[in-house]
Amino acid sequence: MNKKLRSIVQPSMILFFAVMVSLAIAAALLGQYILAGVQLAAAALLFFFYRWCGKRRRNALAEYVGTTNDLMSRAAEGEIPFPVALVELHDDELIWCNKPFSELTGVKDTLGAQYLTKILPEFSLQWLKNGHSESSDELCYHDRRFRVTGTLVPDEGADDKLGLIYLQDLTELLQVRDEYIRSRPMVCIVLVDNYDELTNNLTDAQISGLNAQINTHINEWSDRYGGLLRKLERNRYLALFEAKDLAAMAEEKFSLNERVRNVTNPGGVQATVSIGIGKDGADMRENYDFAALSIEMALSRGGDQAVIKDRYDFSFYGGRNKQGERRTKVKSRVMASSLAELIARSSSVFVMGHKMADLDAIGAAAGICCLCRTKGIPANIVVDPELNAAQTLIERLKPLEGYTDCFISGQDALLRADAKSLLVVVDTNRPDQVESKALLESLRRVVVIDHHRRAADYIEQPVLNLHEPFASSASEMVTELLQYAVDPGDIHTYEAEALLAGLVLDTKNFTVRAASRSFEAAAFLRKIGADTIEVKKLFKNDLPSTVARYRIIQNAKLYRGTIAIAALDYTATRVIAAQAADELLNISGIDASFVLYPQGDMTIISARSIGEANVQVILEPLGGGGNASTAGAQIKGKNVPAALEALVQSIDHFFDR
Repeated sequence: MNKKLRSIVQPSMILFFAVMVSLAIAAALLGQYILAGVQLAAAALLFFFYRWCGKRRRNALAEYVGTTNDLMSRAAEGEIPFPVALVELHDDELIWCNKPFSELTGVKDTLGAQYLTKILPEFSLQWLKNGHSESSDELCYHDRRFRVTGTLVPDEGADDKLGLIYLQDLTELLQVRDEYIRSRPMVCIVLVDNYDELTNNLTDAQISGLNAQINTHINEWSDRYGGLLRKLERNRYLALFEAKDLAAMAEEKFSLNERVRNVTNPGGVQATVSIGIGKDGADMRENYDFAALSIEMALSRGGDQAVIKDRYDFSFYGGRNKQGERRTKVKSRVMASSLAELIARSSSVFVMGHKMADLDAIGAAAGICCLCRTKGIPANIVVDPELNAAQTLIERLKPLEGYTDCFISGQDALLRADAKSLLVVVDTNRPDQVESKALLESLRRVVVIDHHRRAADYIEQPVLNLHEPFASSASEMVTELLQYAVDPGDIHTYEAEALLAGLVLDTKNFTVRAASRSFEAAAFLRKIGADTIEVKKLFKNDLPSTVARYRIIQNAKLYRGTIAIAALDYTATRVIAAQAADELLNISGIDASFVLYPQGDMTIISARSIGEANVQVILEPLGGGGNASTAGAQIKGKNVPAALEALVQSIDHFFDR
């Protein structure tokens, strides 16, 4: 070891001086005696200078080694009771270790080099090399768990750095910490979300029988995880679990949902439950608030699923099954009255939908403008004049009284808005998808009217929220509001046709998500003058658009036998992509379709389904949204091949889970 250290601090200079002497001798042989004398003198001076510098280095090293030796001696004698080791950082060679480290690892003194990577193969010193004083990962060794800290020796500026590491045995403390985390309470709310529909027109005996079956399933599920269960109301239960039970629940995919669906009433209606769980709150009250938010989120997404809310985000389980209609006109009547009152107390009203507004968004917006006109309140529709999918409808509405200057940009709306302005958001509930997010953030009074399943990021705390995930379209919802808020004669024919166009668009000509109330809304619009021929004209395409649509269809490939995926390497318009996705469903054997195309630095996905595939659930992990049969996504920072790979993984996860 002494020779090794000597070679490090005092490298051999024999060859250097030998060369200088050889050159002096050569000069003397050639008769250059003066040059030879100068070279010999220079060599002698350099030799003495080298010896003097070497002596200084040896003295400094001796002082450092002496200091280090004292430290190591004290550590070895027991002043440092936990394992300590000195390591060469560039190759992880073990230079020295104290007795506790030797006893822990079984390291013995040997003449050969020993390396930490072989002694502790799963442990890395990269954190110390990066300048950190503590490892972010704990060290597990022989059923013990250590916190590892370290320092650099002698200083951070040295070329060859040594690392002094300390292992602190915190096994018992970490076990207590883990047990605390595992035993933290979770608050769970279980709600029979179609209880009224389930018990409608049943006798007391039949209702008691249904309640007994539901109670049995919920009690068995709670007992399986050792939970404390109490029934709060006729269709609401409160349960307390420990955090360690959540993994088992998720692994079983919250089997309570499947079990309860086995309960049916005499009319064949299946019972469904929504599960809301709150965890990681500061106290039990906050966990309960999280659970209540989870239940609200589950219901707004269609029910029959489990939603978990922690301090940061929502997690979703289930929600794959397509649900029947669960709506009552009582809510529409109450909402119509409340919305009319809000509009009457506003100085102006701004209506906007999602980006790239379609016929449903513009149709619903036109219906709100009709309501504002009857109340004598000025209204504007916020839409991008260039980037929209309803230009034909907009041009048709502009000549009408009140619509000449009705369509404005988000920037103009910001300039016109004041403290008493009301913003009505239609056909979306996500703040990142609205036409003008700046306008949404600037106005305090916001109303949301939407039929899409609620995503994790949604418009929070609106003054009025009409969210019906079972409705076919926003136009259908606005039509129902108009039936209670205005006289039929106050609705312009073009406004009725705009609403009907939105309804036709989202129901795919009443073939998808068309419930009884969809036909009732269409009948009302037809009765007040909506012309189906004029509505059909709004869906006509020119020849280039038709060719582009069928070009996309030609590029489609089958996946899993019933899913058509068209991944384009060129930019398409959203309207054409959506139409192509719809058209693919007309092909025999195809139950779901996805069209992907690049747009700038992101990839756009348009998805449709008429089968078991819930495209909203499939696209949600990719940042998308929509409903079970119609959805879309914008994936930023990924090209089409990368987005396609992520989509395929999400499809596989949906069908395999």
